[in-house]
Amino acid sequence: MATIVGQMTKDELQEMIEKVVEEKLLELVGDPDEGLPICSSLRSRLLRQKKAVGRGERGEPLDDVVQRLRLT
Repeated sequence: MATIVGQMTKDELQEMIEKVVEEKLLELVGDPDEGLPICSSLRSRLLRQKKAVGRGERGEPLDDVVQRLRLT
């Protein structure tokens, strides 16, 4: 898929950059926990989280968390 950056929305560009940065970090650093045992409850939680991200759901924005927890 060839896309001209000038035709992308701000959100599309940000998503593309986030994906590229994440891929590069994994390539350079790898997963330091790879091969270590993991408890079943954490595994279930991570799998649910992975599915949510796959559906395009992202976490709660930091600004919302700060406001909800009254950290400002």
